[in-house]
Amino acid sequence: MFAFGIPRTRRGVSLTPMIDVVFLLLVFFMLVARFGVERPVPVSLATGGAGWEGPPRLVEVGAGDLRLNGVTMDLQPMLVDLVRLTESGDDPIVIRPDPGVDLQRLLDVMDLMDRAGFTRLAIVEARP
Repeated sequence: MFAFGIPRTRRGVSLTPMIDVVFLLLVFFMLVARFGVERPVPVSLATGGAGWEGPPRLVEVGAGDLRLNGVTMDLQPMLVDLVRLTESGDDPIVIRPDPGVDLQRLLDVMDLMDRAGFTRLAIVEARP
C-alpha cells in the first residue's frame, strides 16, 4: 500500500467574510433603493377673501362616498360634472373631507382630480 503521510483534518471555510459582504450589500441597497414614488399634490388653503363667482364646485369626501354640491356620485361621473362646471382646469375646486375620513382616501381623490387636469384644489376644514 501507499502511504502518503499523516491524514490531516480538513479545515472548514470561514463564513464570516461572506456574511460581512452580505450585510454591506444589504445596507447599500437599503440606502440607495426608492421604495415609493413620491409625487407632491399641490394644495392651496381656502381663505376668507373675495366672494365666490361662478357655479359651486364643492367636493365632499366621505369614508365610502363622494358628493359634488351635495349629490352623491361615483368618481368618474363627478369628474365629468366638474369639467362641465369649470371653464378650465385652473378654476378653483373646494374639497371638504368628512370627519374621520382617512388621509389616504383624501389624497387618493385629490390625486385623481389632479390627474384629470384640475390644478387648483383648496381644502376646507371638515364639519364638526
